Amino acid sequence: MDETKKIIETLLFVSDGPLTVDQVKTVLDETSPAEIRQAFASLTTDYENRNGGIFLSEVAGGFQLRTRPAYKHYIHKLREPSPLKLSKAAMETLAIVAYQQPILRSEVEHIRGVNSGNTLRFLQEKKMIRVLGRRDVPGRPLVYGTTKKFLETFDLKDLKDLPKPDEIEDIPPSTTQAEPQYQTPDLPLEPRDSIRDPQNQ
Repeated sequence: MDETKKIIETLLFVSDGPLTVDQVKTVLDETSPAEIRQAFASLTTDYENRNGGIFLSEVAGGFQLRTRPAYKHYIHKLREPSPLKLSKAAMETLAIVAYQQPILRSEVEHIRGVNSGNTLRFLQEKKMIRVLGRRDVPGRPLVYGTTKKFLETFDLKDLKDLPKPDEIEDIPPSTTQAEPQYQTPDLPLEPRDSIRDPQNQ
């Protein structure tokens, strides 16, 4: 078990995203999924007991080494990142896709009340949403849903971890013509990674 844990810890260190049991299984082909899951659980406990600057988080269907939020100020001083965020239009569109998926562009625009093509394309470019396929209706329009990166960004294990609609406060209606004139639920979360987008619709 100790050797398995060391190997998995090494893989976690070099992995670009959350590491799944299946991914580890391709490397440790003689180790059972149950043993791999046990190793992940043991590593999680080890990091918690150590109480250091890094912990092991279960997110987006896998496990990922993350820095503790208490020390993000020091990371920002080292990396000096630009303050980047999703605009209200993008967050609103992303929330609609997250809660209503699978969903068509026309359905998003019906809810928002404005053309959302540019925002959907931007969210695709940032890999927050993806095309799931086409709906079997005239014109065969594209169907959208969220991605694994969406789960990772908002620190969610899966879509079941999204807050329930009745737990979310509605966005106040906009007073500008460019924004929809009704209330739409927003994601009550801050992205883990900052993202910039144009202030388009």
